Amino acid sequence: MKIKLGLIFGGMSTENEVSVMSANSILKNLDKKKYEIFPIYISKNGEWYQYNNLENIEISEDMDDLNKIENIMKYLQKLDVLFPVLHGAYGEDGTIQGLFEILKKPYVGCGVLASSVGMDKAYTKVVFDKANICQAPYIYLKQYKDQYTYIDKEFNEKKVSLDEAVDIVEKEIDFPVFIKPANSGSSVGINKAKNKEELKKYIEYAKRFDKKILIEKGILGQEVECAVLGNDDVIASCVGEIKPADEFYSYDAKYQNENSKTLIPANLTQEVSNEIRKLAIKAFKAIDGKGLSRVDFFVEDKTNQIYINEINTLPGFTKISMYPKLFEAEGIQYNELLDKLIELAQE
Repeated sequence: MKIKLGLIFGGMSTENEVSVMSANSILKNLDKKKYEIFPIYISKNGEWYQYNNLENIEISEDMDDLNKIENIMKYLQKLDVLFPVLHGAYGEDGTIQGLFEILKKPYVGCGVLASSVGMDKAYTKVVFDKANICQAPYIYLKQYKDQYTYIDKEFNEKKVSLDEAVDIVEKEIDFPVFIKPANSGSSVGINKAKNKEELKKYIEYAKRFDKKILIEKGILGQEVECAVLGNDDVIASCVGEIKPADEFYSYDAKYQNENSKTLIPANLTQEVSNEIRKLAIKAFKAIDGKGLSRVDFFVEDKTNQIYINEINTLPGFTKISMYPKLFEAEGIQYNELLDKLIELAQE
């Protein structure tokens, strides 16, 4: 008997298109003898559709391959396992995982807590601080209307103007800094500032994507990533290195600039590589991760100090994405990886 597998993709986040690319790769590599596949597309405005082409996923406005699902709960109830390939808000942040929990359906990937904590970079940092995993110095701001709130390390709040926020950043961590929306993925809304004027501009830009904003000290060094797989018995892949074509690994550098490169394995000593793998598993377990995640780090040039950057609980899953490529380097092929993730969901 084939496993009835719901492959859920698209979504209401800024990463809808990235999700479609990931789902297309997964669809083409799932074993059709093992799985009866039900592709489900969530549009940018939150409508759910049955996608009828089992050979190729390509979404456009005038689609013959889409049939609207009128009763989502009833449709999902008939499936055995759910495979969300949703990046960003409403797919990677614990919301859809909560729906799956209510339906009592096994699903691929992290649960509600790990998903929500992993998505919100401000709270990820709180967990990593508690786990004593080294992070770059950072400032946490909240924005409401024309006001900002500076939140210190003990979660005391202080209302500040934009100019006052910029002064705090200069005093506490200095330039260059990275400005990030707390809840965003695929580097959407992220910028690098080298002075006060740039910082002001990029804080204003980041608030378009989220009301919570992180400002982090820029680390001069290698940008590396490690993939993890498992529920209780977790394994880590080798470490890969990002060689962005831009000044940092922006959305354009990830998806639109062919000059961005990845190096697998990374150019690191065995000692540093082993430490990153240990820290990746520790970070994954610290947020109560299950199934899969990709954990991103910086290795500082002069000191070899390892800084955790963030954890991605639903990483990109195209054939050229880092997560499957890192495990491919360990001898686990893409289709085997999919089987393993589905087994872990059922477990």
